[in-house]
Amino acid sequence: MQTRRIGDRDVHAVGLGCMNITHAYGPPMDEGAAKSLLSRALDLGCDFFDTATLYGFGRSEQLIGEALGARRQDYFLASKCVLGFRERERILDARPEAIKAACEASLKRLNTDVIDLYYLHRPDPNVPIEDSAGAMADLIREGKIRYYGLSEMGEEQLRRAHAVHPVAAMQSEYSLWVRNPEIAVLDACKELDVALVAFSPVGRGFLADPPPNPETFHATDMRRTMFPRFLPEYYSANLALLDEARAIASEAGCTVAQLALAWTLAKGNHVIPIPGTTSLAHLEDNHAAAGVSLPQEQVSRLDAHFAPERAAGPRYSRAGQATVTTEMFDFEKSFHGG
Repeated sequence: MQTRRIGDRDVHAVGLGCMNITHAYGPPMDEGAAKSLLSRALDLGCDFFDTATLYGFGRSEQLIGEALGARRQDYFLASKCVLGFRERERILDARPEAIKAACEASLKRLNTDVIDLYYLHRPDPNVPIEDSAGAMADLIREGKIRYYGLSEMGEEQLRRAHAVHPVAAMQSEYSLWVRNPEIAVLDACKELDVALVAFSPVGRGFLADPPPNPETFHATDMRRTMFPRFLPEYYSANLALLDEARAIASEAGCTVAQLALAWTLAKGNHVIPIPGTTSLAHLEDNHAAAGVSLPQEQVSRLDAHFAPERAAGPRYSRAGQATVTTEMFDFEKSFHGG
């Protein structure tokens, strides 16, 4: 079994992102089906589950606690704070007291006495990262979390937080379709011995075969508004990228989604993809991607074919981009007034 390391823990090389089961790309899953999917993932050997306070306004955490709580020693558990909710309204609060209160609430929902990896979900422009990192260090000393991480932040904030207390993981969107960590964060993580946890490694479904049809997206699907590459003016140009991916997947004897995950794994031993899904078939397909090894020739062909500037449209809408501090390529800056 291929594994990757976070802190002092070895986990399966492909984890499970647990956003989809409660929101983001449509209505929440049926709760029984969601619990079955979580249990099946653990049975397969997936032992890294990644959730957040915000997902389903805490319901994703609750489902993990209900479905897997009795098997708590068998998996590595990650959750996130800062992006949270108050009376079912989204809030952003990275003050130390808010972080500690959020952790207490997450522990209860997750049915556990310790969270293995606790992230700052987004940068809070009103709170110095050093203050938030200090709160995480306090939680580690108190035994409520084992490690802390950052999400959707750039190299500068990574280094500043790491100087306060070592960061165990940086979560960033990373896939053939989104190469932004290669600007700075990927190498900085390697230098600092920080795991790079790659979310949306299958491009929010784009790097699948067949890819999604935006015309069928549910009214609540965030891809309708937050991720412009799915908009009509860009999507057809992006679809043209998939022909080469299909050809290389055929050569490699794997699905396109497995190819996307295997490429991500090939970008460094510190990289851990966490695809999300609501499908048992896709869950098994994604998990098996850890067994796909791509020769360097195929990795190089994919690197060139999916060169960052070949993606049509910006990664985020302007509103979405304003909430993160991840580095942008020059071609992206023009979309956001840079």
